[in-house]
Amino acid sequence: MRGRTGIQEGGHSMVTTKVNFCGVHFKNPVVPASGTFGFGLEMAGSFDLNILGGISLKGTTLEPRYGNECPRIAECPGGLINSVGLQNPGIDALVKEKLPALRKIYKGAVIANISGFSIDEYVKCCVKAADAPEIDIIEVNVSCPNVHGGGMAFGTSAEAAAQVTKAVKAVCGAKPVCIKLSPNVTDIIEIAQACEEAGADGLTLINTVLGMRIDIARRKPIVAAGYGGYSGPGIFPLALRMVHQVSGACHIPVMGCGGVASERDVVEMMMAGASLVQVGAENLRNPMACKDIVEHLPGLMQELGLENLNGIRI
Repeated sequence: MRGRTGIQEGGHSMVTTKVNFCGVHFKNPVVPASGTFGFGLEMAGSFDLNILGGISLKGTTLEPRYGNECPRIAECPGGLINSVGLQNPGIDALVKEKLPALRKIYKGAVIANISGFSIDEYVKCCVKAADAPEIDIIEVNVSCPNVHGGGMAFGTSAEAAAQVTKAVKAVCGAKPVCIKLSPNVTDIIEIAQACEEAGADGLTLINTVLGMRIDIARRKPIVAAGYGGYSGPGIFPLALRMVHQVSGACHIPVMGCGGVASERDVVEMMMAGASLVQVGAENLRNPMACKDIVEHLPGLMQELGLENLNGIRI
């Protein structure tokens, strides 16, 4: 029998989908990725959010952001390109409005995704996030352009990523800090290790891959910003390789994401070394994706002879 607890009993076998990440307990490893599930509230009428292991909330900045001009989305083989531009209501609205509303209907783990364009912005956001009792983990997105560093993303430099990590760890107290890394780098291991040395409790990888589509009739990029983040099944092998490399090189847990679309992808990502698995672009294609994965994961585990998901890294 398969139920919402993530436990399946059949004959003499029993599997459990429970996992632990940075000291936070998750009933299963399935987490909708930031930017693909809003603030959770948007999906509350579609299914019971409490079946999820956790929710990574929409990326939040210090001030409200309108985001990039439209069009923002371009379809691709094996996924899509998005250039939303961190549209969000700002950290104060998150803390005062979104989180209390979410906690009225959802009891699982909440991951706040924080972005900034300077170290000072990251710190100010993280102070407020750390003070919010509804938040369990702070996920820091270092893929934003550093306005004080010529526009280069913090996550493309080991030194800059470490600076952000150290600064936010200093203000987050006991609340776990997980750094979300960009794949648009030459050596993701170097950057991951720099974040670990600077005090990160965990890592999330990968963020989207920079991509482009052109409207050949108009002779212009399809998205107004020119480039955008490519996500979807097409990047899964790249994400899997980076998760395997980083989990083998670091001693802190990894949240794996990038092209995950099924329960088999979840298990594969965990065999690569992930402790939690985020589902991103698939939510946009199929809003029931996470629900489907949660419901089918115990059956797959039984098929594979897995009683639990701990220590299955190859």
